[in-house]
Amino acid sequence: MGQALFTDLYELTMLQAYFDEGLSGEAVFDLFVRRLPPQRQFLVACGLEPALEYLEGFRFAEEDLAYLESLGRFTPPFLRWLEGFRFTGDLWAMPEGTIAFAEEPLIEVVAPLPQAQVVETFLLNQITFGTLIASKAARAVLVSRGKRLIDFGSRRAHGTDAGLKAARALYLAGYDATSNVEAGRLYGIPVSGTMAHSYVQAHESELDAFRAFVRTYPDTVLLVDTYDTEEGVRTAVKLAREMGDGTFRGIRLDSGDLAGLAKASRAILDEAGLHHVQVFVSGGLDERRIDSILSSGAPVEAFGVGTAAVVSSDAPALDTAYKLVEYEGRPRIKLSTEKSTLPGKKQVFRRFEGGRMREDVLALAEERLEGEPLLRQVMRGGRRTEAGRETLEQARERARTQIAALPDALRSLDAGGRPYEVRRSEALQAELDSLRAAFA
Repeated sequence: MGQALFTDLYELTMLQAYFDEGLSGEAVFDLFVRRLPPQRQFLVACGLEPALEYLEGFRFAEEDLAYLESLGRFTPPFLRWLEGFRFTGDLWAMPEGTIAFAEEPLIEVVAPLPQAQVVETFLLNQITFGTLIASKAARAVLVSRGKRLIDFGSRRAHGTDAGLKAARALYLAGYDATSNVEAGRLYGIPVSGTMAHSYVQAHESELDAFRAFVRTYPDTVLLVDTYDTEEGVRTAVKLAREMGDGTFRGIRLDSGDLAGLAKASRAILDEAGLHHVQVFVSGGLDERRIDSILSSGAPVEAFGVGTAAVVSSDAPALDTAYKLVEYEGRPRIKLSTEKSTLPGKKQVFRRFEGGRMREDVLALAEERLEGEPLLRQVMRGGRRTEAGRETLEQARERARTQIAALPDALRSLDAGGRPYEVRRSEALQAELDSLRAAFA
């Protein structure tokens, strides 16, 4: 489905007014984050793929037009015009996995005004959510010290689509797998999972449950904290002695003092000679708990992260905006208090020093400055370019490379020291000053 009605009503009332006025010149809209949340020092661009898919398939179905007619707000000629309405514009974007900062365009839409206007709601929805979750995920990646991260969050995501898109964003930013089978099918993400507490409870004893499960799934991970965690580990050891050391490859702890229990469990396993059995923990985790657990020296090899990741619990919203910055070749500006915008088509140039990110320069599109240009043309004439056909694995590799290139000041979970510098070019600043003076 084209999802054309996934839009705010005022987008369509503006379209009716544009239609009546004959306003259809080329418009440029920037989608950007006004300011980072206090808990964030950088963003990871994400959500471009579903945005491109939406734009390529944009159309009003018969049932959409019938519903709009029933509202009594739109004229018959306008509704007939919508029958052939398609997106035929261009799109420039930071490819998924790119590190980004406030004020920098994540995407820039160049299209006839009605087309660029009506897609605002959907683009904001997809880019905001994807970037929010990928940025949260990157923080866990930074502190995980190479340990595996598994997405366990679908059941507490804010809806099924959010659960799927979150799994994709988490994987893009560096998580290793997801528990969501549909996300695995849709996006090719490795899937992971074994048993729940209910499986253990359904048997007469913990040993019976473990014994039955490994018959079906040898080389599995056993959930050992249904009753008493340390006794659960000892029960797993008993099973290994009964069925052989290679019976299972790991144990999972899901409650309690995870760091302390991981150390105790490791001691029990090692004493039994089960040095190959890994300790996997889950339950109320976020990047700070992961960092704390690993900093304590707990011998954990993998983390299952759920709610905190898929709802970005510490920073559940991004202050994103989608604003007109040029119309019919003339720069446009908004001067509202704390919601002002920067005029004109843009490019972002990133400079590196010693393999680490040094600074970004936000410039006008026609400028040619030192550094790597971050905005690439991903759509031309309503169809994707080669740059717009990247795979999830390519985006994941970009995120890995760019996270590795973060300066030391941005690698901490807490803001501190000098923030990353994003400055405006002289030409962009001059354009802004000129427009401000014109409206003074």
